[in-house]
Amino acid sequence: MVDEKDIVVDFLKGKSALKSKFYFKDFLELFPDKGSRDVKKVLTKLVNEEILEFWSSGSTTMYGLKGVGKQSHAEGEG
Repeated sequence: MVDEKDIVVDFLKGKSALKSKFYFKDFLELFPDKGSRDVKKVLTKLVNEEILEFWSSGSTTMYGLKGVGKQSHAEGEG
């Protein structure tokens, strides 16, 4: 069985050449059999383990691999 966290990380690594930050709804599509609360728990674990990071524009929150993308040191983050 593939670990849910691996599914998320593999998805992000596969897309990193195109873009580095993704909306929560993008991750819901990875787990069609799970509810949004369960998907949020997987993402929260990855953030707590410092594999993923949040990025917020103020009106929306996005997720990406820690240290990847143009925004990783913007907005006082990093």
